[in-house]
Amino acid sequence: MAKSSGPPPIVFILLFLLLAGGGWFFFLNKPAAQDANNTPTPAPAGSSGANLPPVAPVAGTASPVAASSFALPVAVPAGTAVRIDGSTSMVTINLNLKNGFQAKFPGTTVDAKANGSAKGIQDLVAGTADIAAISTPLNAQDQAKGLAAVPVALDRIAIVVGTNNPFQGGLTAAQVQDIFKGTTQDWSKVGGPAGQIKVINRPEISGTHQTFKEQVLGGGSFGTGPNFSTLDRDATTPLLQALGNNGIGYATFAQVVNQKTVRVVPVDATTPEAPNYRYQRQLYYAYKNPPSQAVKDFLGYATSPEGQKAMLAGN
Repeated sequence: MAKSSGPPPIVFILLFLLLAGGGWFFFLNKPAAQDANNTPTPAPAGSSGANLPPVAPVAGTASPVAASSFALPVAVPAGTAVRIDGSTSMVTINLNLKNGFQAKFPGTTVDAKANGSAKGIQDLVAGTADIAAISTPLNAQDQAKGLAAVPVALDRIAIVVGTNNPFQGGLTAAQVQDIFKGTTQDWSKVGGPAGQIKVINRPEISGTHQTFKEQVLGGGSFGTGPNFSTLDRDATTPLLQALGNNGIGYATFAQVVNQKTVRVVPVDATTPEAPNYRYQRQLYYAYKNPPSQAVKDFLGYATSPEGQKAMLAGN
């Protein structure tokens, strides 16, 4: 009988087992699953997402640092000095925080000046101030210089007249706008006795001036003419003294609430004490990144519950 020319059956059996084993090995070691478009399967929730692009900040907006970024210090070394300059609206806040900080941490010094928000920013950039007290948010240009800001307090801008002014009523928001735009120039037009309205304005470098321009005038211009008087420097005391019996002006509420020579004018039947008062703004402390230890310590105190309580001392 002729012999078979093919391989013995055992060869086929061995070949089958080899292929089966290799296929199983390939299955266990194949790459991570991909979809039909050959794109990687998304990382599960909770993964680092390291390959995601960073979220870009909105251009031109302020990016105040959360108050929690600064912790209330347990101790501050004697000899620590902090220099503050900026908004006249924050004179009282600066003074109260200075007194509280120096009392809590003996041997520390806080030098607080008030030459206006713009000057505070200039000094901060120049390195002649450690903190700028500002009544407007940082703009994109300020942030590009490495500045950051932390919100400190909410402020109200009050409309004020002298206590001897014959006008004893309130104003609507539209009437306030007309007065400061120069459209209304006589007290008789807003319910008072006849007489010219003398408007006392702050200089353009004032943060309060800029905020008032945005909130009250809708970004429009202040009026001009013989009934308008602009202060040479941003200071509240000279403004109040200039009101006389026919003047009107504006100032941060904290600086006029206890004054005996002026009266706060209700706007839309609401005074600054009310939570729904329309002329409100955020006040900030700006600093240069990265902040020094002295700045961290002071901002930690200012934004703590203890500092917030000290800030309102005497109010």
